[in-house]
Amino acid sequence: MKIYYTLIAFLLFTSCNNKIAKENELPNIIIIYTDDLGYGDIGCYGATDISTPNIDQMATDGIRFTEFYTAAPVCSPSRAGLLTGRLPVRMGINAVFFPESFTGMPPGETTIAELLKGKGYSTGIVGKWHLGHRNEFLPLQQGFDSYFGIPYSNDMTSVVYMRDNHVESFHIDQTQLTKTYTKEAIEFINKHKENPFFLYVAHNMPHVPIYASDKFLGTSKRGLYGDVVQEIDWSVGEIIKTLEKNNILENTLVIFTSDNGPWLAMKDHGGSAGILREGKQYTFEGGMRVPGVAMWKGKIPAGKVYEDLASQMDLFPTIARLTGIDIPQDTQYDGVDISNVLLEDGKRTSDYIMYYNEGNLKCYRKGAWKIKMPFEGFAGAPWKKAVAAHDTLLFNLKKDPGEKENLFKQYPDTAGMLLKEMIDMERSMGEFAPSLIVNSPADNSHYEYLKSLNN
Repeated sequence: MKIYYTLIAFLLFTSCNNKIAKENELPNIIIIYTDDLGYGDIGCYGATDISTPNIDQMATDGIRFTEFYTAAPVCSPSRAGLLTGRLPVRMGINAVFFPESFTGMPPGETTIAELLKGKGYSTGIVGKWHLGHRNEFLPLQQGFDSYFGIPYSNDMTSVVYMRDNHVESFHIDQTQLTKTYTKEAIEFINKHKENPFFLYVAHNMPHVPIYASDKFLGTSKRGLYGDVVQEIDWSVGEIIKTLEKNNILENTLVIFTSDNGPWLAMKDHGGSAGILREGKQYTFEGGMRVPGVAMWKGKIPAGKVYEDLASQMDLFPTIARLTGIDIPQDTQYDGVDISNVLLEDGKRTSDYIMYYNEGNLKCYRKGAWKIKMPFEGFAGAPWKKAVAAHDTLLFNLKKDPGEKENLFKQYPDTAGMLLKEMIDMERSMGEFAPSLIVNSPADNSHYEYLKSLNN
């Protein structure tokens, strides 16, 4: 009998210790980042013509943010903000990098990958980088152990697959792009399942040109664009299945979001901002408010909806908190820790955000109120949607997320307060880095000379 009770005590002690060990286990982190996906392109955000059951299930099993913001309404700056927790203007990243760019995200910036690598994480990126493709700017020089993908947008010249620091293939079948990224992501998870890992899956789609594999063509009610999004949703499902098969789903934080709003100039190939106004390239809500879903089984309460503002820049300090890492104290961060929002019933400690585009402060939001600076208008181009000129705008985003009613004249005191706060806030941030040069015009005077000879 004494042996029996001793055995029971031993089993209870072992079970308790295993539970404590599991609670103290470092979580895996996966960020799935899409390109130009709109607020209205996901089922749990109101889309009825695109089926996204896996992303919707993430929201059911975790948290859905209704006011989740990117750091910028275009690609490279938004990615810099996500990975560093800092406004892109602090780094001089105010435009999109090109294959001819000699610049990239400054190597001195600390990324989420570098943060986690110092804690013993295996770190990998699959997909689009777009923060500089010269050797000193590539992912392996920014804290990632491995890289596979296209280093910039899939509509740019010389699209290649890179493996780590080298070109692996000059020939890419973009109809297989999402499948290829999914395969690479699964292989990374399987390889590193025994130890904590950080995986950044950055899809090139649904940025134009859009392609889907044969299995998904014609499957949606919104043409090819919907087919592409449905294949991305399939990819999300495959990643989650892999976590389940390896019995690590409950120890993995999975985040799904987009780099900016839809590219509306691309018409039916450009997505939808849903209830929001405008899209990519603009600082109306449709350009910077994006889908944001996070799931961590057993940690994030299921079915949670957070209806106050949050930012992709919050992920850096939040991941640091969740993994017990102290962030560098000599750096100014613009994101704030929202671990209490994810795991508890807390609220984001900061209730304002600043909307930058092309290096300039365009809007400021405080609580429900948003003020937008005057805009000279844009007549339209094949690459950018026409938007009419406007004077200073004031919106109550809680009542009017579509920014339809300008309240500037009705609430001049509120407008004045917000303008003062915005100016004071920017002044307090100090001097920003000079804008990085992403390209320069070619000198075509020789063609003009030849043309003159023919005249």
